[in-house]
Amino acid sequence: MSSTPIHSAPDSPMARQTLALAGVFQAAAVVDELARTGQADERAWSTLIRATVDTSPESFEATYGGHPNHLRQGLEVLEAVAGRKQANPVVLRYGFSLLMLMNKLRNNSDMMNSLGSKLTRIQGQAEHFGDTHENVVASLGELYQETLSTFKYRIVVQGEPSLLQQRMMPERVRAALLAGVRFGLLWHQQGGRRWKLIFQRGAMKQALDQINRQ
Repeated sequence: MSSTPIHSAPDSPMARQTLALAGVFQAAAVVDELARTGQADERAWSTLIRATVDTSPESFEATYGGHPNHLRQGLEVLEAVAGRKQANPVVLRYGFSLLMLMNKLRNNSDMMNSLGSKLTRIQGQAEHFGDTHENVVASLGELYQETLSTFKYRIVVQGEPSLLQQRMMPERVRAALLAGVRFGLLWHQQGGRRWKLIFQRGAMKQALDQINRQ
């Protein structure tokens, strides 16, 4: 992986949880964009893929590329949620579904180990071709299909059928979903819990203000 200038994340647990959660909802927003338009914001997309491929980031900040602007799309979703403004309900559904999927993965140690070993191999592929090369994206999509999509609980993606059937589109959508679960694991590692989302909107809003001042 190429070295990235690091912009230190705030020390507060809530700020770190918010940044990780932004990655989950950025993945949700990218899935929605891909399914509806066939396109996604390039910075948002590459941040997700790099976070998934880099299995041993040198720091918390390195996970998302060293600056919170790499998570801008996800942070904007959270700002709508924390401010009780209108947020895209489909994106919210995908985001909370990714957290559910992450919890199921956490309780399946065999699948966690399998994901870890296969991601290490994909990292070697990324070092050869480049992080966002279609061979890498195809491998990530296949990995999601072999693992997370085998749970009874599945994320059903809505969109334009003609777009979803285009070459590489299923792989791109699955790779983005895998990235969302990856950020969900990071959120959980930082102390994030679903019940807290209900009671800590005020704290999240303060954390977002802190992040935006950086």
